[in-house]
Amino acid sequence: MARDFGELQVNEYLDELAQQSRVPGVGPAAALTVASAASLVAMAARFLGEGWDESRTCVIQAETLRRRAVELAGEDAEALAAFISELERPPDDQQKGRDFQLGRTLEHAADVPLAIAAAACDVTLLAAHVADHAQHDVRADAVGAGFLASGAARAAAHLVEINLAASVDDERLRDAEALARAATDAATRVATLA
Repeated sequence: MARDFGELQVNEYLDELAQQSRVPGVGPAAALTVASAASLVAMAARFLGEGWDESRTCVIQAETLRRRAVELAGEDAEALAAFISELERPPDDQQKGRDFQLGRTLEHAADVPLAIAAAACDVTLLAAHVADHAQHDVRADAVGAGFLASGAARAAAHLVEINLAASVDDERLRDAEALARAATDAATRVATLA
């Protein structure tokens, strides 16, 4: 079962993140940054309210992305813990089977940050869309949300790259880079509105 980071108090989460432990690590931190950015987008879209027909749809999308990002934080922590556990398991006579299992856990440890990068890209694009319609007083929140999500996309893409370093032909590497680039482009474009 994935860790429920949504149940932690902020200081508890930060304390856990600062411990001398590889879990939770940057994956959950990136995912929770995406959740924070999605919350800011929802707030900005709510301020647009009745003055913009798409406001309610944007709020729903942002809230859905926020929930998904919190789930991904737990999934990433779980995937990393499984990989570390497999890596630290003592070698045995079944080394070939162990290498296969280690590869499978590493593959899964790459799939989750790819999903985080996708959610981050979606939040960045939604932030840009909301910022395009926002008034000056909440536009800064939407733009800032775009920058937060864009940074999280880049961090998650980096994890995919690290986890798949031995698989240079894996299309997930290209997908992660494309998501991070799209998020950066959207954040850069929306920054010109501020």
